[in-house]
Amino acid sequence: MFDVIAIGELLIDFLPEGMTENGLSLFSSNPGGAPANVLAMLAKLGAKTAFIGKVGKDGFGQFLKATLDNAGIDTSNLLMSQKEMTTLAFVHLDTKGDRSFSFYRKHCADVSLDVTELNKDLLSSCSFLHFGAVSLTDEPSRTATLEAARIAKESGAIVSYDPNYRPALWNSEQEACHEMLKAIGYADLVKVSEEELLLLTGCEDFSLGADKLLKEGPSAIFVTCGEKGSHVFTKSCYASHGGYKVKAVDTTGAGDTFVGTMLWQLMNKSLEEIRETSVVEWEKMLAFSNAAGAIVTTKKGAIPAMPEVDMINKILDLS
Repeated sequence: MFDVIAIGELLIDFLPEGMTENGLSLFSSNPGGAPANVLAMLAKLGAKTAFIGKVGKDGFGQFLKATLDNAGIDTSNLLMSQKEMTTLAFVHLDTKGDRSFSFYRKHCADVSLDVTELNKDLLSSCSFLHFGAVSLTDEPSRTATLEAARIAKESGAIVSYDPNYRPALWNSEQEACHEMLKAIGYADLVKVSEEELLLLTGCEDFSLGADKLLKEGPSAIFVTCGEKGSHVFTKSCYASHGGYKVKAVDTTGAGDTFVGTMLWQLMNKSLEEIRETSVVEWEKMLAFSNAAGAIVTTKKGAIPAMPEVDMINKILDLS
């Protein structure tokens, strides 16, 4: 039995690496994809994890499979497509390390995951399932992802969801909001950025926005605010932590690291126990996840930058 299974995109992030002597941009290829990033952080902390998804049977796909294998993530359900290529994303960083993306994803492998390719026995035997909205942008992966969430939840798993809004992947903001909100009904735990909370609820007030999302069915809403920290809302509790200021180089994977470390801290809890978690305990968990997310931003890439537990605890000890 796996502690956490994730379903969704696995792709190549091309990160900027300066210029050639002729003034041309250089990029390095890095493993990416939010669900895989979440599992990589969990595996680093000792959790038993497995990935469900599809990549092309090309050089990039082989590299990504090897990356997950080396990270200790089970890839038995990572399909290698003969027909479609692996998705590519070019990451553009501003002076603060914040990102924007250009995707090469039309007719690519991750979007072609079909519901008939799901391992239902696997989905029926995990403790947690995590998914994001990037796999909801097109069919057949949209139906496959939501069906995976349904199967896992009906089998007793706790379902985690990150809307992870990427405007370039949706036909319109209206479509994105409709599909992202629909998916919240499948989730027990939801992580949104402050921008995503505003987009999905129209509320600048975190409490009002989180209350709207809680009414859709989740037990806990996490709102991440970068260096300003994070918040958690349940129907009976609110807690926050102010975060850690570091010299950010690349914020890619910070939110996924937050999710991975939070799921790791919640792994031995039932959904009822999560609902009854105290403010003090939430504050400690937010501090741990904020520290991990901050560390990741100090290096380029997501999976290669993820910290060991000792490194996270060192940040906590210094605070």
